[in-house]
Amino acid sequence: MKQYFCNPLNFTYQYQFNQKENGFSLNREAADPSMILFNGKYYLFPSMTRGFLVSDDMTEWKLCPLKNVPVYDYAPDVRVIGEYLYFCASRRGLACDFYRTKDPENGVFERIPGTFDFWDPNLFSDDDGRVYFYWGCSNMTPIWGVELRPDTMERLGEPVVLIENHKKEYGYEQTGEDHRYDPNSSHIVTLLKAQMAKTCGCSPDEITDITPAIEATPEQYRPMLKAALSDNPYIEGAWMTKHEGKYYLQYASPGTQFNIYNDGVYISESPLGPFTICPNNPFSYSPGGFCPGAGHGSTMKDKNGNWWHTSTMRISVNHDFERRVGIWPAGFDKDGELFCNQRYGDWPQAVTDKAKDPWAAPEWMLLSYHKTVTASSQELPAANAADENIRSWWKAAEEDKQPWLQIDLGECCTVNAVQVNFADDMGLVGKLPEGAQLVGEPGRGRYIEERSFVTRWLLETSADGTSWNILEDKSNCDTDLPHELIIRPEGIIARYIRLTVIDTPYHAIPCISGLRVFGKGCGSAPAPVTEVHARRTDTLSMQIDWQGDAVGFEVLWGHTPDKLYHNYRVFDRKQLEIRALMADIAQYYVRIDAFNENGITPGKTIAVQEKA
Repeated sequence: MKQYFCNPLNFTYQYQFNQKENGFSLNREAADPSMILFNGKYYLFPSMTRGFLVSDDMTEWKLCPLKNVPVYDYAPDVRVIGEYLYFCASRRGLACDFYRTKDPENGVFERIPGTFDFWDPNLFSDDDGRVYFYWGCSNMTPIWGVELRPDTMERLGEPVVLIENHKKEYGYEQTGEDHRYDPNSSHIVTLLKAQMAKTCGCSPDEITDITPAIEATPEQYRPMLKAALSDNPYIEGAWMTKHEGKYYLQYASPGTQFNIYNDGVYISESPLGPFTICPNNPFSYSPGGFCPGAGHGSTMKDKNGNWWHTSTMRISVNHDFERRVGIWPAGFDKDGELFCNQRYGDWPQAVTDKAKDPWAAPEWMLLSYHKTVTASSQELPAANAADENIRSWWKAAEEDKQPWLQIDLGECCTVNAVQVNFADDMGLVGKLPEGAQLVGEPGRGRYIEERSFVTRWLLETSADGTSWNILEDKSNCDTDLPHELIIRPEGIIARYIRLTVIDTPYHAIPCISGLRVFGKGCGSAPAPVTEVHARRTDTLSMQIDWQGDAVGFEVLWGHTPDKLYHNYRVFDRKQLEIRALMADIAQYYVRIDAFNENGITPGKTIAVQEKA
């Protein structure tokens, strides 16, 4: 039997209050996921949830509270060793404890006192019973590895440097949106300019040189400040996978707030190296589409022998760490290269109780892109709900007591799935909930909500815009799920989809970042693209141009013609610069697939031309 999910994953993302100068930002966050199979169930541990997710099938996830462990420490790592699930998380400057349990859902953890501090940890148990540990999260320091004593988790020997910054050789490690560094986009720069503006009585936009603010910072903090302003990538999020005797050390770069957050991989014959960079890098990379980003994650084999990779997806509007979690099919090819299929990676995906083809094409097409959207009111445009961008949304007017949003597909189509994506737009909040306690540094504290909320709505369809049928009724539900996926495998015929919002967390004004409809149209797939040109512009970049008439294009590339493992989805564009290449890969290959409401038409694979 098939079950379906659609990225970003639909589970309870806890609200978080983050301290600002004049109040608190309020948004949901979950990131840095560790996913494992333990005692026949799937466990997913993301950062900042005060809990973990458990599932029988990887499609329906239940949030369980996490007790007696440090829930405010980032990047929780979980691994199975023997009969136990082991847990640890990040804390700089203080020794980090380890915890283990045979029964995570009942919350009984045994503490193993820590002997050293770390950030972004990953525990790995080899086939011979020896235990290894990997950690690191900085744009100034590497990822280290060391062997541990299995009983006390003490280090055996000195840590070994395993992965360092190679931004000049690996384009995917260049920081910034689309790997273009913009120093003014840093929240640190924004804060420094605000401080200087107060002193001089001017606008922050008038500040062009922040050197005086850096020099005014206490000397002990200047190295950290300069690191934050550097264009060095963060090298972080280690995860070890062993496959057929080889050790695959995965890591994230270069910044979680960017669309190009990714996971790369090195390979070795030994758990502590030496490691060699893999040519298929970054193996997890999804810079385009509705919800981009695919960095800092984990790789797991399911009950049926299928490989999956889970990583962090980016919103980063209300706060840099406003993030979501995604899962994609993964595997190892005939040459032992680790890959992750993120083509159409935020469209509905099937999970079965059988072996899965990781490169299977999507069953249903996107029907809703740039279709006509109307609403009962709009403080922010209704059209934002159909622009395939999770960072923009429709917002109803404050006085609207019965807010609704309606999409017109243009003609009757077979609708198989609808994803309803709620956004948060509450501005700065003046105070914390009653009884809440901030955790963290003064002026930068945070609080993760403990209360439960509900999100209630009604979804209807119509063939003519007059007679309506209920597709899904959540008007009395008792859950808060911001990325609901409604599936009708048999399909229904509809032209109009109408969402009526009844209640939201904090009774906030409804905001929808995506009313996404999937199924099949009544026409033909697009014609193949033509006039494709791809040329290397420097050692780390290439420029691609093409012609074609389609809803969108999936740009694929790789280091051999049969390994086009990377992708970048675009709409309303017929050119793309990709800045994620590796300098020592002499030849790349490109293919442009066109898609519309009716299907996908693969293009021809061509070699990327050398720089003129």
